[in-house]
Amino acid sequence: QVQLVESGGGLVQPGGSLRLSCAASGIFFSSSVMGWYRQAPGKQRDLVATITRGGTTNYADSVKGRFTISRDNAKNTLYLQMNSLKPEDTAVYYCNMRRTVDYWGQGTQVTVSS
Repeated sequence: QVQLVESGGGLVQPGGSLRLSCAASGIFFSSSVMGWYRQAPGKQRDLVATITRGGTTNYADSVKGRFTISRDNAKNTLYLQMNSLKPEDTAVYYCNMRRTVDYWGQGTQVTVSS
């Protein structure tokens, strides 16, 4: 059984930084494509970044150069370092594990506001 638990969200001022973490249970983490998605109020859930088991990364254009996705397979943990945050980054951020089905965490709220 797969469980994904996000942490690290919160309130931050524009230009600030946050680091999100996603702790995964089960045996599939190291062999899975992992990703971060976000959903703002009234909007669809959108891709933020993905990382393959080999470390190849992919980013949404809106976060390139500001966000960094990484993984620690020994700790079964996925990270998202977010720098130069903007108000439009405000959303609930979800961790995703891609297998034959998608697994999702419960989400963590990120609010960027002065």
